[in-house]
Order: sequence, then structure tokens, then C-alpha cells
Amino acid sequence: MTRLNNIFRNPQAFNRWSLTLRRQYSSLEPIPPPPLSTVHRGNAFEERSLRLLEQTMSMSLKRVGGKEDGGIDLVGWWWLPELSSNASEPRSNSKGRRRIRVVGQCKAEKKKLGPNYVRELEGVIYRFLNSPTAKTESISPKDSAPFSLVALLISQSAFTKSTILHAQSSPIPFFLLHLPPTDALLDSENSPGKLGSALCNPALFGQQGLLKGHMDVRWERHHLGDGGRPALWWKNEKMESHIPDLERPDTTSSTP
Repeated sequence: MTRLNNIFRNPQAFNRWSLTLRRQYSSLEPIPPPPLSTVHRGNAFEERSLRLLEQTMSMSLKRVGGKEDGGIDLVGWWWLPELSSNASEPRSNSKGRRRIRVVGQCKAEKKKLGPNYVRELEGVIYRFLNSPTAKTESISPKDSAPFSLVALLISQSAFTKSTILHAQSSPIPFFLLHLPPTDALLDSENSPGKLGSALCNPALFGQQGLLKGHMDVRWERHHLGDGGRPALWWKNEKMESHIPDLERPDTTSSTP
């Protein structure tokens, strides 16, 4: 204790002592945080996806949990501009937005997602269409689009070429969203970071698809150099993300 008192009273001795400590501790490698469990990693990815979809994509979704979820991770609505004055279509009175049912899955896998995940979600969609919920909402073919809902597949890893080709050929409107891990977005100061991607098939974005070719999704980089995020463009104009206040989901809920 007497030695420490002498060090603090003598500026030169204190400087030498602090320099010695810095050299000792600078050689120590930082202890990495313990890895998240598979469940925690999946839950964290779902929460991140929900926030991004609400902030940038005009989607009001909620998590679905439990053994009876039917393979659905996320369910809710996509609020988009009106296509026509067809009164039979569900719509919102706020800013002329109509709502489209969205059924989604989140996959926090380390390997690239193969086409089996698209086939799995196709099966989930067909089961959902035959559920009491879908019948109550009167989800049925309208106009030239055979489906009036969107299958959303969100992945932390990239999609394989076969996965993209399978989704492109599906009659179900598919939205594939790749969101890389946040800790991988900036690998170094000189790295541009990993870009995600947003891909939609002709059944969703085509001229004869659900959105009649009016919408586009573009991946926008941030000026600070991070990986960016998706943005919606409607008829070549950037679309503001808007969800009616009464339709904003409680993302903390895990019930259907």
C-alpha cells in the first residue's frame, strides 16, 4: 500500500507504472463472448428482421411461436399503394395503402440456403390457404394473379443459385431477403462490407404478377459505409415505409 501511495504522489513514477500496465494488458487477447445457442440466435434474427421490415418495407408482421405454428415464423400484412379501385380488395384508409397477407420464415443458418427451403415454404403456403384464417380473410385468386399473398423467406446466409431458380419458377409470389450477420458487415476499415440482397419472382413483381410490375426493391448503401438495407420503389419513385398506427404489431408477442 505504501508503494502505491508513493507512485501516485510521484508523477514520473505514476507514468512509468501506467505505461507498464498498458504494455502488459495490450498483449492480452480479448475474451470473445460466449456463442449464442441456436434458439437464441434464431430469435435474435427474427427480431432484427421484424424491425427492418417495419422500418423500410411497410410490413407489419408478428412472430408466431409454438408447436402448432404450421411452419410459420412471421405473419402479418404488407401495406402497399392501391393498384385499382376494386372494392373487393382489402385496403387501408391511410395514405391510400392496401394490405396484402404475408407469410414468412426466418432461417439463421451458417450454410447457404438450398431449394428445399423454398419447397418447404411452398407447402406452408398451400396449407395456410386451406386454413380457417385464410378462408375468413377471403384470400382467393383475383384478376390474373393466382395468389393474393406473399411468401417471405428471410435468410442470414446467401441463397444458392438453385434456390433462386426454384423461387423464380414458383407460381406463388416469393420474396427472398438475404440479411448478412451484423458482425460480418464491416470486416475491416477498408472493406466495403457484405451486401445483402432482395429478390422477387415474376409471380410477385412481373407484369402479370400480384403487383403488376409497379414495384421494385433496391439495396441501398449507407453513407457511413455499412452493408445498407433494402428500399421500396413504386413506379420509379422511392416509397416511404408506412404502416397505420393501429396495425403496428407488438413484436414481443410470440402467439399467433
